[in-house]
Amino acid sequence: MLETIAEILRATIAVGLVTAGILAILVWVKNLTTKLSILRLFVQIVASTGIFVLLLFWPLPWNPIFSGLVYSIALRLTLVFAIILGSTLIFGRFFCGWLCPFALYMDLLTRLRKTLKIPYWNLPEKLNNGLDVLRYVILASFLALALIFGLLNADVWRYVIMFMGPFKSLIIVFLSPIEPLIEQIGGALGFEVWGASFHDLSGTINYFNGPELIQATWIVFFILTAAAFMVRLFFCRFCPVGATLSILNKSSLFKWAPILHIDKVEEKCTKCGICKRVCPVQVTEVYEEKGGNVTAPKCIHCFRCVEMCPYEGCLNIKMAGKTIYKSKNWLKEEEE
Repeated sequence: MLETIAEILRATIAVGLVTAGILAILVWVKNLTTKLSILRLFVQIVASTGIFVLLLFWPLPWNPIFSGLVYSIALRLTLVFAIILGSTLIFGRFFCGWLCPFALYMDLLTRLRKTLKIPYWNLPEKLNNGLDVLRYVILASFLALALIFGLLNADVWRYVIMFMGPFKSLIIVFLSPIEPLIEQIGGALGFEVWGASFHDLSGTINYFNGPELIQATWIVFFILTAAAFMVRLFFCRFCPVGATLSILNKSSLFKWAPILHIDKVEEKCTKCGICKRVCPVQVTEVYEEKGGNVTAPKCIHCFRCVEMCPYEGCLNIKMAGKTIYKSKNWLKEEEE
């Protein structure tokens, strides 16, 4: 009973700190062209930390049917994927733009490139559209590999798991040397099971990822890092997670989804093209569509277009039909 109360108190404090951080950003940041971006960075850091704790450390109930190692990693991955699919169904690709740790990593690379004043590369439209199609090929390949070969040869699952989460393996590589510290920190925070939980998960990943796959992980990591440094949010352009919403919307049962989207007021648009230029994944639908609900499979809901649109109320972020944020005439405010 006392442990349950302690966990509720810790969760309440965490929610309070996050809420206070969001309010502080909204009050502190005066520049309308950066307010939403800074808020998004803050939410990304908080969300990535939460996913990191859930995936690596959060205590899970024991199931005697499965071995501890396999059950540990399977249930954690199931929880993470359930969060991704559920949030994507309801909020569109909000997870991609605001919650995904991969997107945070690539955003940090973008900020580093800006600091070094290195120009980015825009991909040709055909290549960018081709990467969008590639996400479906990757997703289909994973499913086919799992269904066709996974049942015949269990060792193939090592490759499937490795390529589904290369950065997860890198986390284990980086954190394994400080495993004793993880146990001490967890104990200090009231999570005594962190050490054992991390040990189980790291052992599972090391089992699935032999030396040759760890090397392949590093190669994938460096390739994606180099590409993301020069091309904004490179991985987001063909990440298979982004295919989930489009697939769900093919069914008439999910035509209502998502409830979070961008709405455009045609009468206020001057076709200045700013929305198209600032989009980190080169979405063109916001510029091209006349008005109303803007749907774009490549859109990751970062809302940079809404933030940078210089016309009051031209672009609006709507949730369940209610406007929660709209473009501001920041040019006029700068003049004043």
